[in-house]
Amino acid sequence: MMAKRHQVAARLFIAGTLWFSAAQAHAEATYELEKVVELSRHGIRPPTPGNRTDIEAATNRPWTQWNTADGELTGHGYAAVVNKGRWQGEHYRQLGLLTAGCPQPQDVYVRASPLQRTRATAAALVDGAFPGCGVAVHRVEGDHDPLFQTEAFPATNTDPATQLAKVKEAAGDLAARQQALQPAVQALKKAVCRDDASCAFFDKPWQIKQSKSGKASVDGLSVLANMVETLRLGWNENLPVAQLAWGNITSSAQITAVLPLLTANYDLSNDVLYTAQKRGSILLNAMLQGVEQGVNKPTDNMPDTRWLLLVAHDTNIAMVRTLMDFSWTLPGYTRGNIPPGSSLVLERWRDSKTGERFLHVYFQGQSLDDLRNLQQVDGNHPLLREEWRQPDCRVTDVGTLCPLRSAVKALSKNLDRNAITPVAYALP
Repeated sequence: MMAKRHQVAARLFIAGTLWFSAAQAHAEATYELEKVVELSRHGIRPPTPGNRTDIEAATNRPWTQWNTADGELTGHGYAAVVNKGRWQGEHYRQLGLLTAGCPQPQDVYVRASPLQRTRATAAALVDGAFPGCGVAVHRVEGDHDPLFQTEAFPATNTDPATQLAKVKEAAGDLAARQQALQPAVQALKKAVCRDDASCAFFDKPWQIKQSKSGKASVDGLSVLANMVETLRLGWNENLPVAQLAWGNITSSAQITAVLPLLTANYDLSNDVLYTAQKRGSILLNAMLQGVEQGVNKPTDNMPDTRWLLLVAHDTNIAMVRTLMDFSWTLPGYTRGNIPPGSSLVLERWRDSKTGERFLHVYFQGQSLDDLRNLQQVDGNHPLLREEWRQPDCRVTDVGTLCPLRSAVKALSKNLDRNAITPVAYALP
């Protein structure tokens, strides 16, 4: 099964390369791109302050201090996102979604999470797609955003007892999970622990614990996952080898080898269906409403724009993809990995001959080494991509197209309607 999954991913990667050159001609002949709703992760950042404290305590040594403040988008990260945004702007102009020059109000609307790294990522994306145009990045004031930061809103809070039970159910035999992941654990330990220092943390049994706020997590695994993410981001940042795991990591293959710990942590946190339903339903519902806007029903609480660009966090993407029942394995990554600057995209296409509308759903991102090398995205270096599909979809030159109504119905099946409240997009 695993071999078959990798074969499928490889075929999709090859198809994505061919799709880049064939898309424009086929779109002009048969299909018209009408709408794009995109949910992007922020770009490269150093560890957040809390994560730095945890990983330094677990390894008994200080980790590299970056030139950028902890948790904020780096200059390298900004440049990498500009590369992606530049390609997207050119791509959507070729497909006729956008026109040349600076965008009109109906062309694009950008909304970012309130944090610096997401706001700066949004600015980088539009700087790449619309250089010199000063496209506005919208956000709510303060730290509580009903679209992205849902913990502060009663309708989206999880019940502590239910969440704990659901995480335990997803974890199953936690000791067996820990044992199965020992190759990744030991590879990580070898990279970050000194031979002459105690690293007992790596051998402690994993346990499910619950914070005072009610959030359940796997004690032991979550800190290891933060180490892996910090190393991955350091590799993407092009940190000198001497500053990345003290010279113990010299290739992206070594990053790939420890990524299973990050996948395991996703599996027992944001990918738990109950958690995703409570905290991600409002975002997925907004995305589906956006992609249907002007077709099936009016949507008054969001801008009528051709490209709705939402910039948030990997946790947001994880919860949305869980509700969608959509997973991916990009080359060089593990299942469900969400690289910095990657995005989940919903495109609405119209058959110009029949008038029938379709949904094209995919996840895309750059490779570990392309992010490190600031590789420009082009036909020779396309974004890695994997598509969502169901039985009634059709494979075309513009991608796998699924009938709009049945696709939206399938993608919305896990929404918690009680957790959905109106979201104001337009800001004062």
